[in-house]
Order: sequence, then structure tokens, then C-alpha cells
Amino acid sequence: MSNLIKEAHEQVRELVMKALGECVSEGVFPAEPIPSFNVEIPADPKNGDISTNAAMVCARAFRTAPRNIADQIVKRLYLGGSFFERCEVAGAGFINFFLAPQWFSEVVASVIAEGGDYGRTQTGHGKKVLVEFVSANPTGPMHIGNARGGAIGDCLASVLEKAGYEVSREFYVNDAGNQIEKFKTSLEVRYLQLYKPDIQMPEDAYLGEDITAHAKNFAKLYGDKYVSRESGERRQALCDYALPINIANLEKDLGKYRITYDKWFKESELHNNGAVKDIIEKLKASGYTYEQEGALWFRSSELGDDKDRVLVRANGVPTYLVPDIAYHYNKLVTRGYDIAIDILGADHHGYIPRMKAAMTALGINADRLDMVIMQMVNLVRNGEKYKLSKRSGKAVTLSTLLEEIPIDAARFFFNLREPNSQFDFDLDLAVSQTSQNPVYYVQYAHARICSVLRKLEEEGIEIKTPDGSFLSQLKAPEELEIIKYMATLPNAVDESARNYDPAKMTRYAVELATMYHKFYTNCRVMGEPDDILQARVSLSLAVKQVISNILDMLKITCPKSM
Repeated sequence: MSNLIKEAHEQVRELVMKALGECVSEGVFPAEPIPSFNVEIPADPKNGDISTNAAMVCARAFRTAPRNIADQIVKRLYLGGSFFERCEVAGAGFINFFLAPQWFSEVVASVIAEGGDYGRTQTGHGKKVLVEFVSANPTGPMHIGNARGGAIGDCLASVLEKAGYEVSREFYVNDAGNQIEKFKTSLEVRYLQLYKPDIQMPEDAYLGEDITAHAKNFAKLYGDKYVSRESGERRQALCDYALPINIANLEKDLGKYRITYDKWFKESELHNNGAVKDIIEKLKASGYTYEQEGALWFRSSELGDDKDRVLVRANGVPTYLVPDIAYHYNKLVTRGYDIAIDILGADHHGYIPRMKAAMTALGINADRLDMVIMQMVNLVRNGEKYKLSKRSGKAVTLSTLLEEIPIDAARFFFNLREPNSQFDFDLDLAVSQTSQNPVYYVQYAHARICSVLRKLEEEGIEIKTPDGSFLSQLKAPEELEIIKYMATLPNAVDESARNYDPAKMTRYAVELATMYHKFYTNCRVMGEPDDILQARVSLSLAVKQVISNILDMLKITCPKSM
């Protein structure tokens, strides 16, 4: 796949290094090591398309003024056969390069020729990555935090795929442990209350309406059969009935959200197949455990944690940490993923050092385990925070959100900011059809291009295959700005993957849409001479392709009309 902006940067570096080599061989400058220098896109296009500070960083080594170094470099720059038509020295010694028309033509032609593959890179080299996200407690419906985690995790997985990684998506089902015991208690009390109304619900139980509904539906099937049964049998029967329904509902709601997992991994598997016991023995063998007051402790403080952690309580019951360690061991060793990425809520900061400490103790490179911390979301309506009480059982869930907000808007809005930034989700803006709504704004750019293509077809104008003979007509500032920006998509994909920040893609789409709307206003397509018309149609087709590639990556629709 092409990356013409990267190639242009590499050419600048090679041209400058060759010129510096000539300066040294001619005795103009002393034979000193060349310091590292920057090659970048200047903020102001008046300063060229690509600029370098090579002369400035060489000033100390050559004991010469940067401006003089820059002049000597430029004298020896041969641009023949390169992407550049000219270069110049500016300011204190910056060297600015200006791309030739041929480069702009190649970018447009490459985008159209590569189609859906444009922007794809091989940076990941096929490394296997497991992205675990949402993993909501199966004892109830998903909340707004899960909605954001779903959008971030799924889009990050898509970005990593675009960057050349082999990606799997996974949901970790916590179907064991304290939350399941609380779930059983809540179900049991609600069931018994149907026949013995005086029974009180514990304060720390789950109070959601879904618990009551499960109890009533269970009673419809079995009546009072389990009222007189032993508590353990009754609790297990209620859980065996309700938990699969909850998990199926999670899968259904996430499917509606356009999220499909490669695997739903159950915590109970780790208990049933002996992995939990096995990981305890492995940690003991590592030398990082000790016993105190009957409990088994992990010396995690020696490996970066703020304190040691209990692995097995004095009563012999493992803490939640043990199956979590076993789960990550399963990811990185048993199943052999090169990298495991967890999308976690804001309250999990302390989880990172203890889990990485465990990996280190087990002889695993802790850098193979990455965790993305996701901040909270505030729902806003009519300019005010919109929040219902979770304790009352009326929390805003993923399901209820998607009843009010289009799926496109939900996925786009939750990826508008970096995962570690808190933000306000404006419910009114998300449903508005105005340029202030970013997802509508991007989709409208795509629809606008489709409208142009329909008009051409209606008028019987044939769209030609992109060709340098007419692409060279793309000279307007608005046109060149778009082309240079589209050329950066592969780099943007790599940056998004490297930083685990799919919001980079939504911002890219908004910026490209802004440029196209500006182009559409200032540069006519219809009614122009054929070579200009064909050039601008090709540019429009390229923009349409890039928008489509990004929205497809984010699993957001590309409407042909709006």
C-alpha cells in the first residue's frame, strides 16, 4: 500500500544527508557526526510542504551559522527524479521543500486505485493482538461507561487491523466470584418475596428491575417449588436460570451496537480447568509470595505495585486477583497472543501495576500487557447533566441510549475524545441534523459527493480514469490542502494504533469533511472545462473513498443522500 507522504519525508532526509556528505567531502564542513534532525509538515503552507531543521541542529557540530549551513546544503540539492520542484532557505536556517504537481496527482490516483485498502499499513507485521473490552458484569444491563468502552474497544480493534495486526475481540464474563454470590442473593430474596413479602432485601443487593423480572419469570416456570428447598440449591437454580439470559441480552445489545466478539471467555473456565490453582503454584514457584496470618501474599511491591496483595485468604478462598492473573496468563502464554490490551474504567488505575507485577513474576514481559484507562462520560440534555439513579434501578443503559440516539452517533461521539479524557455527551446534538453534529457533518460530505456523481450521470458526463494529464489541473489552495491531508491517512492510522487512540480517526474524518465543504464552496465542479471538471471529480472520488474507509473502520454508515 502506498504512503506517499512518508516517501516524501524519506526523500527529504536522503537529499539532505547526501548534500551534507558532499559538503564534508569537499571540506566545507568538518567531518563530524550528523545530529538527528526533524523532517515535518510546517503549520503554514507558505513555508513549504515539508520542512527540515537539519542546518540548525548541525550548527554546533560544524561551528557555523545555521543559515550558512542551509545555503550550502541547498546549493548541493539535486531534485531531479524526486517529488519536489524546488526548495528554499527561510528564517534562521530552515530548509523548505515544495512538492511538484506530479506528487499531488499520484496521491489522488493512488487513493482511487487502492480503494478500500487505502490507508492500510503493515506496521503491525501480523502480530497477534487480543483486545478485551466492555466485559460488563453479567449480573445486570450495561451502563453508559460500557457504551463508551464498547465504541472505543471495537474501533481500536479495527484501527489495529488497519495497521497490519491480527486482531481478536474478546468479552470476559465474570461468572464467578463475589458479584455472582450477590446476584444469587438478590434473586433469592426477590423470589421468596413473591411468597413471603416480609423478607427484607439486603442493602448491598442488586435493586434493579431486571432482578425482580427474573424472579417473577422463574416463578412462572417453577411456582413455589424452590421456596422450601435448601438455600444453596435455590440460589443455584435461580442463577442457572437468570445468568444465561443476562449474557444473551449482553450479546444482543452489543450486536445491535455493531459489536461482534471472536470469543466470550468465562471466568468459570479458569476455575473448572484448574488454571486458578495452577497460577497460584506458579506464583509460589516464582519466589514472590509469602504467608502471613494464614493468608498467601504476593510481593507485588517489589515489582512496581504500591503494596503487597493477598492472593489466597486465610479461609483458603482466592481473591479476585488470582483468576485475573490466570486469565492474562492464558492470553499471553496459553493462547500465545503477542499483545493483550484491556479497556478499563477510570477506577482501575491501581489495577495496572499489580497485574503487570504478576506478569513479571511469571516471567512474562509486562510490556506485552497494555491497559487503556477510559474516563467517565457525562450525559447532557438541554445544557444540563442528565443522570438517573442507579440505586433506584433506573440507570441509563446501553439499550435505552440506543433507543434515543442513532447508533452512528453513539459510536462516533464516544470516540470523539481520547479514552483518558472525560467529556460531555450532548444528547440533543447527537440527534440533530446540522453541521454542528460531527457525525452528520462527515456523513453529509460523503452524501454531497454522491449527489455530484448523480448529477454527472444525469447529464451524461462520463467520469474518466484518473490521469496525470488532467489531475495536474488541481492547483487551487483548497485542492492542494485536501490532497496533502489525504496523503497523511496511513500515518494517522499508525499513530492511532500506536497510541491506542481511535479518536484520531474521528478527528481526521471531521477535518477532511471540513476541507471538502470548503472546496465545494470555492471550487466549482459542474460547468467547468472538461479537464478541470475531471480533475475535481477525481479529487471528490478520492475524498469519498477516504471518508468511506474511515467510517467503515468505525462501523458507521456512509449515506448516499441525506
